[in-house]
Formats: sequence, C-alpha cells, structure tokens
Amino acid sequence: QVQLEESGGGPVQAGDSPRLTCAVSIDTHAMYYMAWFRQAPGKQREGVAAIVIPGRATFVDSVKGRFTFSKRNTKNTMTLQLDILKPEDTAMYYCAAVPEYVDESRALLPTEYRYWGQGTQVTVSA
Repeated sequence: QVQLEESGGGPVQAGDSPRLTCAVSIDTHAMYYMAWFRQAPGKQREGVAAIVIPGRATFVDSVKGRFTFSKRNTKNTMTLQLDILKPEDTAMYYCAAVPEYVDESRALLPTEYRYWGQGTQVTVSA
C-alpha cells in the first residue's frame, strides 16, 4: 500500500519561499518515481517537478530557477522548495508516485502516476 500526504501550504506573500513536503508511506522495496503537480481553480492539473532519474529533477518552464525538488528515499519524504513566489503560483499542490518506469519526457504528465496525496493549498498575495 502507498500513501502520500502533503504539508507546508498556506497563505503567503509574493516573493516568499515556502517549503512543501510530501510524506511517503511505502511497504515494499520497489522503486517509485515521484512528482509534484498543481491545479488552480478552473484550470487543468499541471506538472511542476519530477525525479525519474536519480539526482536530476525535471521542471516545467514557468518554475525553472525558482523551485527546487528533492527526494530522500531513506527518509520517505520529498520536498518542493518554492522561491520568488508569484500570484500565478497560487494552486493546490499535489505529490504523486508510481512504481512503474516513467520516461523523463513524460515525467510531468499526470496520467503517468498512480498514487496521489490530497493536496496542500498555496495562496500567493501580491
């Protein structure tokens, strides 16, 4: 069984740097591929960051240079550091995981992931 739970969201000001954490409960030794997504009201779910190759993260263009993604298998956590936040970053942020192989070119597609957290809301005020 796989369970994911996000934390760290809340109301923030533009330019702030909150840190989102996903706690991962996995009872097997299987390899899991991890990602962060976000969804604003009335918009489609958007891939934000993913790690499918050890030591290298993939980011959507709009957050490159501002967000940092880390994954610690031994501690069963993944973290998304949000820097220089903008009002357009306002969204519900979700973490996701899948035990099957994910090609890096598809790592930011929500259809690739099987397990999801409930989300944590980030609201950025100008």
